[in-house]
Amino acid sequence: MSFPRLKEHARTLWLSPPVRIGAAALLALALVGYAYHWSASHEAPATPTLPQPIVQGNQLRFPANHPQLALLGTVPAVTAQSLQLSLPARLVWNEERTQRLFPAFAGRVLQMQADLGQRVQTGQVLATLASPEFGAAQADAAKAQADAEVAERAFARLKTLFDADVISRKELELAQADLARARAEQARAMARTQLYGSHTQVNQSLGLRALIPGVVVERNLSAGQEVRPDQSGPPLFVISDPSSLWIEIDAREADVAALRPGTAFSLTLPNFPDRRFQARIAATGDFIDSQSRTVKVRGVIDNRERLLKAEMLGTARIERAVQTGVLVPASAVQLRGTEHWCFVQTAPGVFESRQVQLGYEGVQEVLVIDGLRDGEQVVKDNSLLLAREFRVAQEEARIKAPQ
Repeated sequence: MSFPRLKEHARTLWLSPPVRIGAAALLALALVGYAYHWSASHEAPATPTLPQPIVQGNQLRFPANHPQLALLGTVPAVTAQSLQLSLPARLVWNEERTQRLFPAFAGRVLQMQADLGQRVQTGQVLATLASPEFGAAQADAAKAQADAEVAERAFARLKTLFDADVISRKELELAQADLARARAEQARAMARTQLYGSHTQVNQSLGLRALIPGVVVERNLSAGQEVRPDQSGPPLFVISDPSSLWIEIDAREADVAALRPGTAFSLTLPNFPDRRFQARIAATGDFIDSQSRTVKVRGVIDNRERLLKAEMLGTARIERAVQTGVLVPASAVQLRGTEHWCFVQTAPGVFESRQVQLGYEGVQEVLVIDGLRDGEQVVKDNSLLLAREFRVAQEEARIKAPQ
């Protein structure tokens, strides 16, 4: 058979279905065999199983060099002599040295005479308003003064006639009563206008005056603005002495005993992380806020350096003396229902679950008055992980226990 005919015969055999199916089957078997030999030669070594912690009574025992032991950081309980209360605080203006100005009459601002940050003195005009209502009060004062003068002259004439036996005593007494009413009305009208710096002159000019010396710390007024006594909103001016500020502290019921008036404390602020400002308690509230369940405490701080600003937020730190108990980190104590528990390391790798009683619970540390002794090692890191291992070990022990 010639070569071209042989080639054509081989091509015909390859294209036939039985030949193609057989070749595919041989190829699949070859691939499976190759994969089996490759997996057998590259099989990963078996990982040894780590021994698990076991439960003995209320203790959990880890085997030596168990990797989870490195995660369970411990710290010794320390006999408490004092503990530090950390309470949220806010700086506000000293209200004993602060004045807030609101409009007493409706009017329009004609002239501004004080600006933000300006130091003012008592009686200084901060702004001038044109007020028809105040003009009416000035007119009432002028009319009352004129009526009082007329009543005085009438009484003087009747007094002369009475002395000459021309009129009766009754007429004199009526004139005297009219004079008294006129004088009272004059005093009332004059006092109203003099309260705002005006006298008998009727000019409708109302001056907003400072009643205390200080600094204009807030201004909510501009020229041409219309103001009314019944309008809601912030005061037109706030004058205060920023060299002294108040500190508003929200204290819990358990903290009130350490927050008596005169108690010294320190204030820390985020803007001054390396500095503590000294202050003192000025007053303590006698009721508990129904919303926040806290007691309002007010402190006073010297701010002559003018570093502190009103509405700054900080932390008031107050030392409270204690007579008994030990201090541990707050992260070492867990709450289970209404009970507090912690884990005590009694030996290397041995941890005991113990119920404790707290005398004070703070953000950073807690006071334990029963259940712990000085020097005992408590777990402060990953105590929840240890609690989980405790539950797992108890469950496995219960499954393996003979029925």
